[in-house]
Amino acid sequence: MDDDQEDTSSAILPVLDSELGTSSPSVRFSKTCLKNVFSVILLFIYLLLMAVAVFLVYQTITDFREKLKHPVMSVSYKEVPLYDAPGIALYPGKAQLLSCKHHYYDHIPPLINPGQPGEIECTTQRINYTDPFTNQTMKHALIVQGPRDVKKRELVFLQFHLNETDQDFSAINYLLFSSFQEFLNSPDKTEFMKDCESSYSSWKFSGGFRTWVKMSLVKTKEEDGRETVEFKQETSVVNYIDQRHKPASDQLFFVVFEWKDPFIQKVQDIVTANPWNMIALLCGIFLALFKAADFAKLSVKWMIKIRKRHLKRRSQAMNHIS
Repeated sequence: MDDDQEDTSSAILPVLDSELGTSSPSVRFSKTCLKNVFSVILLFIYLLLMAVAVFLVYQTITDFREKLKHPVMSVSYKEVPLYDAPGIALYPGKAQLLSCKHHYYDHIPPLINPGQPGEIECTTQRINYTDPFTNQTMKHALIVQGPRDVKKRELVFLQFHLNETDQDFSAINYLLFSSFQEFLNSPDKTEFMKDCESSYSSWKFSGGFRTWVKMSLVKTKEEDGRETVEFKQETSVVNYIDQRHKPASDQLFFVVFEWKDPFIQKVQDIVTANPWNMIALLCGIFLALFKAADFAKLSVKWMIKIRKRHLKRRSQAMNHIS
């Protein structure tokens, strides 16, 4: 009976050993396969992240170049208590200046003896120069010092008289330039006025009306650093009821110049592209690229190592079986 039991146990043990030997490598193989698949998936994810990082580098550089080419316009306002008195260049032609006065707080007293010469309390100067566009026509300009005190609503009120005209429409041309003092200090006033007429726009006011001009100043900074000055104006026209006994060709002109508000508008182009932000972003992207490349390199080495270990174990199992 003892011999029979020993034979039976000896017959069972090899079977168990063979089953254990065959099941253990399959379990190891499945785990190794899962690890390899997971590593491959991670490798592809990091390759995808690297592609996204390269695209972000390209997009960042492209956006930076576009912002350099297309700067953004910036508008700011500076409040001033006093303006530099502008120059008012009037071209009256045959019209005669009757009066010129400075008033305050938008108050103009009633006219006394309209059409008759009155007081000229403004600083004026006459100048003749050739037309800068034709160089043939002689132009006769009356330069008047404009208002300064915007807080007190200073204004300049001018009255002109035109006795006769052979034109169907009567009007007086004028232009505004930034500084009357610059005109006085200019060594060549003729060239100064030619430059003003070439740079500034001109306007008109008609006879038989009171034209109220409200000025505002716009300073623009160019790309080369120069600053240009431009006048904007709002005009309101009121009909003048002329009660004089006069011929039909007799015309009176009334014009008022005043600052609209105490704010100077400043316009300049600003480049929104910040090179330091771009450099910081590129550094972060390249760091991520290097980290991703390092991780991919380690992942490949780990996969090769796992593969070699699996082949070694497989060869050992085959040698054991054999």
